[in-house]
Amino acid sequence: MLDFINKIRNLQTAIAKMVTPLDGLPALALRLYLVPVFWMAGSSKMMHFSATVDWFGNSDWGLGLPFPYVMAFLATAAEVGGALLLLLGFATRWISIPLAATMIVAATTVHWHNGWQAIADASAPFANDRVLDSVEKLTAARSLLETHGNYDWLTSSGNFVVLNNGIEFAVTYLVMLLALMVMGGGRFVSADYWLDRALTVTK
Repeated sequence: MLDFINKIRNLQTAIAKMVTPLDGLPALALRLYLVPVFWMAGSSKMMHFSATVDWFGNSDWGLGLPFPYVMAFLATAAEVGGALLLLLGFATRWISIPLAATMIVAATTVHWHNGWQAIADASAPFANDRVLDSVEKLTAARSLLETHGNYDWLTSSGNFVVLNNGIEFAVTYLVMLLALMVMGGGRFVSADYWLDRALTVTK
């Protein structure tokens, strides 16, 4: 048994040595994945800022958050500025904090009541009543389109789905940001890495 454990440890050590030259790639991949996500979300808020403020503050059809102008401004600035900083790999750990806070707010205020799934799939884990109810509605919609529409053309770019708008994406982005808080910007295309090297040389 001890011999087997030692073999596993040796294998892990060998794998670690093999992938060491690539140790900056996960951070780069996470950054580049999140850049368009936050840029699109932030730029949309910025282009429709008045509507965003109304949505943040209105308790009837919006989020009902306090200080909606301040909250909308902070969310927009975090997402637009965060996308640029992640692209450059600059202050990666620091900008991940407000972006993570934005994801927590989004998950708890916008998506929480919809459950986990972003796209309704009754066969997937965590399917709630809302998701299960979508099956009948989607079936009815498909039947109408097959009868009265050009269904093959309508589905040529992909199948119809029901957007459940659950917390799945917000939590996924939050996990990615937590990883960046630990890893930093990495050493590939990262201003953090080169600044750290420059500061180390001057000491």
